[in-house]
Formats: sequence, C-alpha cells, structure tokens
Amino acid sequence: MPWLPKTLPEEPPVVWELPLARAALAGIAATSNYVVVADRSPDEQSDIWRCVDAGSGRQLWQLEYSTVGNLDWGNSPRATPLIRNDRAYLLGAFGDLHCVRLEDGKVVWKRNIVIDFGAAQLKWGMCVSPVIVDDKLIVGPGAKDASLAALDPGTGKTIWKTPGRPAAYATFIAATFGGRRQLVGYDATTLGGWDIATGRRLWELTPENEGDFNVPSPIAVDGKLLVTSENNCTRLYGFADDGTIKPKPQAVNWDLYPDTVTPVVVAGKVFCGFGGELFCLDLGAGGKQPLEALWTQVDDAYLDHSSIIGSADRILVASSQGELLLVSTRADRYELLARLKMFGDDCELISHPALVGTRLFARDSERLICLELKQD
Repeated sequence: MPWLPKTLPEEPPVVWELPLARAALAGIAATSNYVVVADRSPDEQSDIWRCVDAGSGRQLWQLEYSTVGNLDWGNSPRATPLIRNDRAYLLGAFGDLHCVRLEDGKVVWKRNIVIDFGAAQLKWGMCVSPVIVDDKLIVGPGAKDASLAALDPGTGKTIWKTPGRPAAYATFIAATFGGRRQLVGYDATTLGGWDIATGRRLWELTPENEGDFNVPSPIAVDGKLLVTSENNCTRLYGFADDGTIKPKPQAVNWDLYPDTVTPVVVAGKVFCGFGGELFCLDLGAGGKQPLEALWTQVDDAYLDHSSIIGSADRILVASSQGELLLVSTRADRYELLARLKMFGDDCELISHPALVGTRLFARDSERLICLELKQD
C-alpha cells in the first residue's frame, strides 16, 4: 500500500506548478520521473496531453490533435492515461487512442476506437480507462460487434473483440473469482465477466433497478466483488466454483449509492465520500454483519465528488473543492487527522490525484501542482 503522511501542513507545500488551459476530468498518471496530464485547447477544438518532469515541473512534450464535438461536462479527456514501461496510452473523450513514447511523446501508433469499431458516441464521452492485462490493452468501445476489445499494446492491432451492448463509464478490473481469473466490468446495463484470452463473456448480471450509469469501478475483495451504483446501492457478491457470479448478493448497504465515486477498501472497511457524508462500512470483520455502517460523518467536503487514496491505517481524501482530508481508518469513529486547502475558493477538482512516494500531483482547471507531503 502507498505511504501516507501522519498529518498535513497548514499551508500547501507546493514544489512546483504548471499552468493549464482548461479543466479536464481525466485522472493524473505519474512515475518518479514523469507526470502525464490531460488538457484542452482554449478554443475547445483540440485535446492536449502534457508530459512534465516530475522533479522540476518542466514540460517535456505535448501531444495535440483536433477533436471537435459537444459532450456533456465539456469535451476534455475523461480516461486516466496509462503508463507502462516506456510507453503512455492516451484515450480522449471522442475515442482517439494514442500510444506514445514516454521519453519524447513520439506517436508509436494511433487509432480511434469509436470510428474503427463502429461505436456510437456516448453522452459523456469515452471514459473507460485503458488497462493492460496479460499483455493485452483492454478498451471498451461499446460497439455492437466490439463491446469490449483487446489490442496489441505494441502495435494497436486488434487481438480480439466481443459483441455486446453499448459502453458504460467504469474501468475494468482483472481478478480471480471462483478460481477463474477474468475481466470484470460493465456495459451500459449489466455487470459481467469476460475471458481474458478470448474475450468470451462468462456471465452477466442485470441489476434489480434500471437506470444506473455505471461509473464507479468494481472492486475485488478476497475473492468477492464489491460494486456500487446510484440506483442499486452497494452490494457484495460471491462466486460459484466455475467463476460465475452468484446473482443474489451476500450483503447490501442501501444508504451508500454514489453516482460517480469509486470506494476504497482498507483494513476490512469500505470508505466512500458521497452526498455530503464520508461512509465507513464493515466488510464483516469481528463477526459483524457485512456492509453495516460503522460510522458516517457529515461534511461539505464530501458533497459532490471525492477521490480517495488509502494506506494501511489512513485515507487521504481529495474533495471537489480542492481540499485534502487525512482520516484514520483504525478508529471505530470518524477521526480527522488533518485537512489542507490545495487550491483557491473557486476550485473544482474532479480529476483523481496521483501519489508517487511522498509527492502528490493534483490539478484544478487552471494548474497542475506538485505537493511534498513529507515533513521534517
């Protein structure tokens, strides 16, 4: 698990900052050497991806390409960039997918997963972040003949595609359930599992209530699956020996139903900031009923959207108002350890920050900043 500080300073310890042109929803990807962040041209006609030196904040390169359209919540990229070895994989909201060299931004290959697979453009754009599993780059075009697809990370060529429904917005995970390693995620209306080697769909589950947008990603928890959505709440599922899901959840919490926020599981507890509250649910430790609320805490910091990074005994919450909150995970009640305002009062922070070592990289609509969280 990542390192988190024991407390936070009173003022933001900014190491460097880089001006940005517009707001973007995509999370930040970072290593000890590079930070990759999405941006958008001032005239809203182009995507811009910027790569920054992690130590100094100096921009190393940028990739800009024309993307014209009109999406809800703006036209900037939504999918978090993927860094793997010396490559970065960048997916824009209109389906433009680029593989670039991390060192200099040179394009190795490019495709448009909406056009190439004949998919319909989503209301909120392409949001499913690319992931690499067993040397396959997994993308979710949501086309009739390619609901899910695997590409060769080196060339971009299609390895397999599987028919199905339009895409959802949550990123896929790979984990072992019922003794079978598989991809798990959503299409527009169902939860499902797919064979990694072939793309064959192994199972599907239609929730009881319709209308979920399927934005929060599923979470693997000790061979079980934790999912949450705005119309079907938070559920914990088990699996049969053949790797298919058991349709009746083992436990349900009807009070936690976030529409955009993915929870974090730390030390047998589920943490999620939603609707003006931070929730702490029990996963069943100590003989208690699974998904029972151990505590909740009301705070405007958890009102709209929040991103959480977890360690063994603390969580770090980044609020949509640009504030950091450090909370203990070991206490049997809400214990706020520290809070820090990163940006000004007019901030809107939706992009998930990145933590590398002791440095946190975060952005609002105007700038990318690097904070040194380790104090002497």
